Amino acid sequence: MNTLLDKQSPLPMYAQIAQNLKKKIQKGMFQAGSPIPSERELTETYEVSRMTVRQAITNLVNEGLLYRAIGKGTFVSEEKIEQPLQGLTSFTEDMKARGMTPGSEMLEFYTAAPPSEVTVKLQLHETDQVVVMKRIRHADSRPMAIETTYIPVTLFSDLNQEAVKQSFYAYIQEKKQLTISHARQTIEAAIAKKDEAALLLIREPSAVLQIERLSYLTTGIPFELVRSTYRADRYKFQSENKR
Repeated sequence: MNTLLDKQSPLPMYAQIAQNLKKKIQKGMFQAGSPIPSERELTETYEVSRMTVRQAITNLVNEGLLYRAIGKGTFVSEEKIEQPLQGLTSFTEDMKARGMTPGSEMLEFYTAAPPSEVTVKLQLHETDQVVVMKRIRHADSRPMAIETTYIPVTLFSDLNQEAVKQSFYAYIQEKKQLTISHARQTIEAAIAKKDEAALLLIREPSAVLQIERLSYLTTGIPFELVRSTYRADRYKFQSENKR
């Protein structure tokens, strides 16, 4: 007789199985990146139909705790990093605060005339140029996001790759002695493009978070426009609302 499930419970069998598997994941019985038992094995373990097991797994996939790999099986997802929507920190500061080692791989660094919408958002003149910085951002040596930053040359004429090697925000506050005030941010869900999936080491098609952030100095002047593509399987945003 199967003692893992309560047949008298108002909770459906598939929900009980999902709950049981979830507890095993939380206890570390199934490690991140490792496969869970096959549907056939789970069917035998819980003494239920394959359809019931499949529904339980689907629920956990929808929650983001599991993911399916075609032809390979079902695996435990990496724990997502929570990013509060309140406050303004750099990627480097945020990862260090979480006990992770931040890293960057510079893909592009050049000066050019910006697209018209960037000119408007950064409050530039038509003849002004920007430094364009495209990087892959890492956490513990694993790709987390693709980040393209537009920075006004009028504010930072001496900016170079060495200056942003550790943290652009540290460069602004420590070397330039400027104070960062606030930022406006938009977040959208999207499907990764082929080149984005390759850089982020994710499967196609995979969900990503498209984030645009316009940051300001205390003078009210915008100093950066950042457009980022984050792995949705490793990042989530958290908001605390008060009345």
